Amino acid sequence: MRILVLGGTAFLSAEIARQALDAGHEVTCLARGTAAAPPAGARWLQADRSAGKAAYTDAENTGWDAVVDVSRNPEHAREALEVLAGTARHWTFISSCSVYADHSVAGAAEGAELLPPLAAGTGLTMDNYGEAKAAIEHRTRELAGDKAHICRPGLLGGPGDSSDRYGYWPARFARDQEPVLIPDIPSDPTQVIDVRDLAAWVLAAAGAGTIGTLNAVGETVPFAAYLEEARQLSDQEAEVVAIPGEWLAEHGANYWAGPDSLPLWLPPGQDGFLSRSNDPARAAGLRLRPWMDTVRDALADERQRGLGRERKAGLSPETERRLLREYRAETA
Repeated sequence: MRILVLGGTAFLSAEIARQALDAGHEVTCLARGTAAAPPAGARWLQADRSAGKAAYTDAENTGWDAVVDVSRNPEHAREALEVLAGTARHWTFISSCSVYADHSVAGAAEGAELLPPLAAGTGLTMDNYGEAKAAIEHRTRELAGDKAHICRPGLLGGPGDSSDRYGYWPARFARDQEPVLIPDIPSDPTQVIDVRDLAAWVLAAAGAGTIGTLNAVGETVPFAAYLEEARQLSDQEAEVVAIPGEWLAEHGANYWAGPDSLPLWLPPGQDGFLSRSNDPARAAGLRLRPWMDTVRDALADERQRGLGRERKAGLSPETERRLLREYRAETA
């Protein structure tokens, strides 16, 4: 296939490009390349999508077999669709399960209610990420029609994860022998899709002409089982201190992501955020490796990048020690 990746330099889009090249496809990446270059072997159309439709001049009238767009900017996505969708055989938009309006119901499928699309001209923030993706979904259906695969991933994990979320816990257990603070949520669900499985699915779906909207999410695994796997892989025997979520929230620990957070710990009423149905995608060909393999490979990647490095997500050692000290003092 002749594949155009709108991106190709970061986590998921780079993995899609790499796998496509390994499979013998002709791969072109359209990207600025300010952080990294596309994988070796890909043709690079160096362009800034903020330039409008002019950014796609060198990609126009090519008749791509497959186009993959990972954008979160509705204007960029619309312009790409207007220029390229008419001659493309298949169009994949990488959306997100963040488009769903309600995350309280475990096992919800693709028909669940969505957030309203982001209004045109609204500035992009992390707080309106879901609305922005919903807007692109709407535009993709409108302009790519019956050639569109709208792929809704959940949390991604695996080597190269720049969010620092799924790899935090295996890295934390492996980092040192100091006591490990965990939220006391043993039965809460975790759900990750390995970036390598997601990339393989995107390419397989494009080759098969798969269309429609499908959740691309992993298996649901209890938090306690995930933590135990991470602990065993670490070969460490540090004390584990489970602290109630209410106490943690009151003392400055943050949910889910960002500085001084406890990754995979969600606010109350979010049981469905990490437990959505993947049945339709599995039936359409999505293949998932065992989740334990993703934990193992995430730890190997964390070791390579440095267990003590500054992270985008997770407690800093100083905050972890403070919280443990305060909790023990209050509960002694």
